[in-house]
Amino acid sequence: MHAVSVSGLKNNPAEALRHSKQGLVVVLNRDHPDAVLMGLDQNGVLQAPGVRAALATALFRDGELSLVRAARVAQQDVASFITHLSRLGIPAIRLSAEETEADLDTLEQWLESSSPTPAH
Repeated sequence: MHAVSVSGLKNNPAEALRHSKQGLVVVLNRDHPDAVLMGLDQNGVLQAPGVRAALATALFRDGELSLVRAARVAQQDVASFITHLSRLGIPAIRLSAEETEADLDTLEQWLESSSPTPAH
């Protein structure tokens, strides 16, 4: 186990990450244990079936990763990751009501402009 202060973590995060690959790293905030860093490659955790997909799914669902980045974390192509999300009932695209209305307006304008004009 290793300990690092918040300022030490801020100044040299690579060192804390390096130590986390060998064991737990306790982050101290004014001598108060505040967080623990754990390397995910320890004991082959990331290689266990489904772990990468589960981690990527949770990070995407919580808005921490984009769709493309989550697919990379899951080691899947984007189409496969979208299918995975769909099976779990997680929407791959999240739009607000305003964004949805704007997209529908754009679609309607495009459909109107691309439809053949009647011959006279």
